[in-house]
Amino acid sequence: MTRYPNLFRPLDLGHTTLKNRVLMGSMHTGLEETKDWNRVAEFYAERARGGVALMVTGGMAPNREGGVFPGAAGLFTPDDIANHRIVTDRVHQAGGKIAMQILHAGRYAYSPDCVGPSPVKSPISPFPPKELDEDGIEKQIADIATAAARAREAGYDGVEVMGSEGYFINQFLVTHTNKRTDRWGGSYENRMRLPIEVMKRVRAAVGDDFIIIYRLSMIDLVPNGSTHEEVVQLAQEIEKAGASIINTGIGWHEARIPTIATSVPRAGFAWVTKKLMGKVGIPVITSNRINTPEIAEEVLSEGCADMVSMARPFLADAHFVAKAEAGQSALIAPCIACNQACLDHTFSGKISTCLVNPRACHETELQIQPATQTKKVAIVGAGPAGLSTAITAAERGHAVTLFDKSDEIGGQLNMAKKVPGKEEFWGLVDWFGASLEAARVTVQLGQTVGAEDLDGFDEVIIATGVLPRDPGIEGQDGPNVLGYVDVLRGGAEVGKRVAIIGAGGIGFDVAEYLVEDTPSPTLDLQEWKAQWGVGDPEETPGGLSPKGPQPEPPKREVVLLQRKQEKPGKRLGKTTGWIHRAALKLKNVEMKAGVNYERITAEGLWISSGEARENPQLLEVDTIVLCAGQVSERSLADALREKGITAHVIGGADVAAELDAKRAINQGVRLAATL
Repeated sequence: MTRYPNLFRPLDLGHTTLKNRVLMGSMHTGLEETKDWNRVAEFYAERARGGVALMVTGGMAPNREGGVFPGAAGLFTPDDIANHRIVTDRVHQAGGKIAMQILHAGRYAYSPDCVGPSPVKSPISPFPPKELDEDGIEKQIADIATAAARAREAGYDGVEVMGSEGYFINQFLVTHTNKRTDRWGGSYENRMRLPIEVMKRVRAAVGDDFIIIYRLSMIDLVPNGSTHEEVVQLAQEIEKAGASIINTGIGWHEARIPTIATSVPRAGFAWVTKKLMGKVGIPVITSNRINTPEIAEEVLSEGCADMVSMARPFLADAHFVAKAEAGQSALIAPCIACNQACLDHTFSGKISTCLVNPRACHETELQIQPATQTKKVAIVGAGPAGLSTAITAAERGHAVTLFDKSDEIGGQLNMAKKVPGKEEFWGLVDWFGASLEAARVTVQLGQTVGAEDLDGFDEVIIATGVLPRDPGIEGQDGPNVLGYVDVLRGGAEVGKRVAIIGAGGIGFDVAEYLVEDTPSPTLDLQEWKAQWGVGDPEETPGGLSPKGPQPEPPKREVVLLQRKQEKPGKRLGKTTGWIHRAALKLKNVEMKAGVNYERITAEGLWISSGEARENPQLLEVDTIVLCAGQVSERSLADALREKGITAHVIGGADVAAELDAKRAINQGVRLAATL
């Protein structure tokens, strides 16, 4: 009997049945834009083989002006339909079902040709939209319906109409972006006219035996957003207009509240979806930060939804569903919601992938095949680079021994997991441990390895990581100075007033660790909502608390310093950097750039400004924490080279760059695939 009875209960949609309650939510990977349709097909087919009931593609533009950027993929020509047929045929051969998302970006389109209900420019795009007239609105509706008909012709099992996240349809719904006074604006009946008309026309275009999901924004998290009463009214009208399923959208892209990042509590918005349950007669899907079968089962058993949507978890592990059904949830590679290789790539114009699983979106190119000749492989260092290499090499059939001087695996992941908002790293380390055991890797911990210990191995891989860089500041050996390792590993006493030297990723992590009391708001939904100012949409339009953010007082006074004369945190993740900056601002962390570190005394840290070293001042602090970068730990690699032994050097030992687990894991998997 399954541990997840609700998750694996079929869902009857009338004309078809979904085999379980798992939707792979839409993700824009950039694959369709490569025009390598075999690659696109294999990405989706791999997830179909992994057991997901229904997948939704990344957003396909219904017309050129609706594309999220110039050249965005869509179904515009007979050739497009034929290419998409390659994808749908492959998915069906793998036993899956797939729906195409129709996404009209509206004012979010990164193009001077963008259109919208009113000429209100988005804060995340430089282009003001052209206000549509009646003919223009008719064209957009007709193009969306045509895209749905073409999706059916291309073999899709359904479409998802993107009506949330602040895109085109959502823009008509709220006075925040709809300033019209004609029949498409003003009263809510007028403002919801467009989504209802879209749904009616889409249903007419595809017939009754075709899945139509409507993605409805249930909490906008922007000023003048929809009320809960309006959300329910729209949902009921969308059902009448022909929708098969309603999916949950959370927050607009311009919202200043995190919605999917790792610091958001797991299933942190399921309560929003639950408000709609019982008010419509069609299935309702909930979404956002559901990343384990246990959480998915809990959400369903508590009546929050009829089905769960998980997107990035299927980048982390294509076989999420199959492993859960087989009772192997410990072996599901976890989505840690870091955004580093998925959304950060998307918004940088790169192909999306996954920090945890570098094969995501690279299935045709990065293949893990059984080794033609098995070897004895030694790997020194059980951080992310060494772990990923060990597991992949062992899965290929090699005899792998993994060494580490520490008494636990994980390397610097064990520091990351101590940071408030990064609790997902605990699960990542646990998964590495379970995977080592399943792959039968020999693990030798608490052992310092010398060059002489590596005789007899066919391949030697050095993944010894990094050491903190010495900033060479006068007085840094004083008792009031700590390294970031001392702080994050625990045990070191830190005073009430702290100066952090270095405002890179580690500096920000240390700051968050020092200002936040335990438990982290990520583990307490009510505290997290108060911290960010999330209210109840039944009480306030858009779900913004009228009180605004109400964070707990900071545990310490912290000043974050950097040498570079640029905005602190500028080089953090493209889609998450603003969250870290905002979180520290809520905790009154002071940030200073263009700083010279003159000397450290018993009274604190002396600094000056700029190249001329002007305005010397004393920061009276109790503790100074050094986060001034890293250097590669290459001593073993150098010793092996002196002995004439060729070794592969990967991860931080190869290139020291913050705690770059994305690069380390990718490097490890790719090396292991070639051994």
